Amino acid sequence: MRIYEVADYKEMSRCAANLISAQIILNPRSVLGLATGSTPVGIYSQLIEWYRKGDLSFAEVQTVNLDEYQGLPPDHPQSYRNFMQQNLFDHIDILPQQTHVPNGLAKDAAKECARYEALIASLGGIDLQLLGLGHNGHIGFNEPAAAFAKETHLVELTESTIEANTRFFESREAVPRQAFTMGIKTILGAKKILLAVSGKEKAEAVYRSFAGPVEPGVPCSILQFHPDVTLVGDAPALSQLKAAGVRIYRK
Repeated sequence: MRIYEVADYKEMSRCAANLISAQIILNPRSVLGLATGSTPVGIYSQLIEWYRKGDLSFAEVQTVNLDEYQGLPPDHPQSYRNFMQQNLFDHIDILPQQTHVPNGLAKDAAKECARYEALIASLGGIDLQLLGLGHNGHIGFNEPAAAFAKETHLVELTESTIEANTRFFESREAVPRQAFTMGIKTILGAKKILLAVSGKEKAEAVYRSFAGPVEPGVPCSILQFHPDVTLVGDAPALSQLKAAGVRIYRK
């Protein structure tokens, strides 16, 4: 595992985007696992900038998103499909049929989960998976639990996650209570994992994930078992790891 400390959110975004662009340049047909939320917005903005400059093409890239709210149509302002269109897909040369997000309107949840797993397998697996980190240590919508969830599944969102996402909706009541998400086994199947974190409020989750025991109560801690993980974070987010003496590189 490699841990890189950068100055701030802007530098974190640029560093993470640089790693993604390197993946695409090395393999133009890469399968990218993508994330949503506030953390990757700056990363996607940087990738768009490089695309517009002619430094990067997504024409042969395939993408699979981590998750989608259950019950939201693709054009809903807060759906993750819409998020991806607004923050990345509509601004680059990726083909629409090569962007994949779980179907939040699927009537048969089990069938949709199986379909998504089969899709990922048909693409040859994920070459690089981008992740953010929840305050409670969740990755995707894999919440703290008694056991690690394995494959794509429908999850009940915790109260803390609902509370964190309330700012994106008109009210707390409007936040969906369920979501489709890749499971831990699916995430660990990625050849490379890139975790981006920013802010002091993430420091404890980062510490518990990488300086504590591997346990399903801290879903991100499972990444300690992956052979190729890169963590990019700003100084506040990495502060507790640094205090614990974990080896960190400066970017």
